[in-house]
Amino acid sequence: MKEQLRAAFEAEERFLTGENFYAQHFLGIQKTGSLFTFRVWAPNAQQVWLVGDFNQWGDSLPMMRRERSGVWEVETDIPQEGQLYKYKVRQADGREIMKIDPFAIRFEARPGTAAVIHTVPNKKWKDGLWRGRQKRSNHFKRPINIYEVHASSWKHQADGRPYTFKELKEELIPYVKKMNYTHIEFMPLMEHPLGASWGYQLIGFFAVSSYYGTPEEFQDFVEACHLANIGVFIDWVPGHYCANEDTLPYYDGTPTFEYTDPNRAKNNRWGTICFDLGKPQVQSFLLSSALYWIEMFHIDGIRVDAVSSMLYLDYDDGPWTPNHEGGNRNFEGYYFLQKLNAVLKLAHPQVILMAEESTSQTQITGLIETGALGFDYKWNMGWMNDILRFYEMDPLFRKNHFELITFSFMYRHNENYLLALSHDEVVHGKKSLMHKMWGERSQQFAQLRNLYAFMFAHPGKKLLFMGSEWGQFLEWKYDHGLEWQDLHDELNHKMQQYTQHLNDLYLRERALWEIDYSPTTIEWIDADNTEESILTFIRQGSRKKDFLVVVVNLVPVERQDFVIGVPYEGEYEEVFNTEMIEFGGTWQAHNPIRVTREKETNAFSYQIKTVVPASGVLYLRPKNIQIKKGLSSKK
Repeated sequence: MKEQLRAAFEAEERFLTGENFYAQHFLGIQKTGSLFTFRVWAPNAQQVWLVGDFNQWGDSLPMMRRERSGVWEVETDIPQEGQLYKYKVRQADGREIMKIDPFAIRFEARPGTAAVIHTVPNKKWKDGLWRGRQKRSNHFKRPINIYEVHASSWKHQADGRPYTFKELKEELIPYVKKMNYTHIEFMPLMEHPLGASWGYQLIGFFAVSSYYGTPEEFQDFVEACHLANIGVFIDWVPGHYCANEDTLPYYDGTPTFEYTDPNRAKNNRWGTICFDLGKPQVQSFLLSSALYWIEMFHIDGIRVDAVSSMLYLDYDDGPWTPNHEGGNRNFEGYYFLQKLNAVLKLAHPQVILMAEESTSQTQITGLIETGALGFDYKWNMGWMNDILRFYEMDPLFRKNHFELITFSFMYRHNENYLLALSHDEVVHGKKSLMHKMWGERSQQFAQLRNLYAFMFAHPGKKLLFMGSEWGQFLEWKYDHGLEWQDLHDELNHKMQQYTQHLNDLYLRERALWEIDYSPTTIEWIDADNTEESILTFIRQGSRKKDFLVVVVNLVPVERQDFVIGVPYEGEYEEVFNTEMIEFGGTWQAHNPIRVTREKETNAFSYQIKTVVPASGVLYLRPKNIQIKKGLSSKK
């Protein structure tokens, strides 16, 4: 008993100082034999009761007792597994409100918000081979091609019910495997009361949403992914939370999880409440949540959502309060994110940490010691905005806006970028990716194939939102399944085959990922051919012979006898052509192998000539080339 009391005291002390990274083992429910211990942090509450369907939601159980730290506790053998519970909190002003358990690991089905008493048995995992490979692997030098999924709208049953994890295990995993993706990234899976929030307004930071299934079913899903050599990432939202009164906001009647300053506590743009990221107890809560998902579910990586909102005090709409220096830096958010990445990397060096962040004022990736936040990857929002604007443009005017497609190459060394065409780009009237493309329908598909081929040749890891792989025309709808019937259309079906083939080529061609973040991974052939609107460059692997010549025709005009400068003498074989008939194009056969001619072109010693299809992209691989001594073949 003394040991248990000492352990509880130490856990409480660490929670109060922001250093308890496993706070769910102290707060929430702890089970010992037939006894349950319930604990909740409500430092300014006048009284707290445990209520549930085991006591008819009354206060007949003994009142919870308050510890000196503001943690309330009760031990009882009355509740049973599977029963529902909440805390009735008499707040600082005397009001009594039913509140959720912030550390609950399971909730009842919507629209209810009561927690479920649930014990997850220890799982005997079978994914040791996968996890061992990840520990030994350098992900920066490996292919990462992510299929982004909203779990409840990927596919629906005939009666309109969304797939659960059991059903996703049977259908999503084989599909992702067939399509040659390396990872699945789920939009938030944590408990949230409103589907329209897409999971970004959470109430349960330790709970898999009951909408998708049980914690055990999600464990089985992740294990099945790993056995199929597919990694699993999740979106995680530490910046803000659901504003519903019965959830986290003003838990004891005073600012508890949120900032005291109302300008900082309220997120006007999203209608949510912001975590006080400088409060030690909040740090313990959030760091424990992140580690819980990594360790309980063997997650391979976390994407932190809305990082900008945690870094800048003026990011939101409405009034804002400057920091103590008079500026807009949220120092609490900045140091919390550094602490988050330091803690996670110390415990799990192989876990991949990604940030969705849209500014350039703060270094997001790189060593914390240098002032960076310590993430592995940053979503390249600038590339996404520029590239979509370019592909929506009439090709007649593209030559005057070539900087939209070339500018990202100039700042690609600033961060470790991930190229994402995500869910955010296909909602709220923005149109689907296919619908954004210029031209009539066949031209739109040609443009989409062109975009994807350019994206895969551009340095950086890749992400594509579900449905975009076959060019779904309608915008994404969170409460409907994808338009799978589109695949009965020949062009949609061929677009899906195209994406499958491109994904496979990406896995096989080391030049497309091996030295993504090295200055030598790109060598320009011609970035200034605006008149013909053709971009040509070399994508280089770690060995000199491992490279691809990339030709991107950005207008619907075929170019005969197009001259390309190349670095080495020999033959160049066309290994990919976006305009092949099996992909929805018009070409029946590839260009023949091209033999170099010794003539200085684009500052290279040799040249080849080939036909470049209208709106087409070509990848050319060297074959039987003569690599001469010297670091560069360029004069």
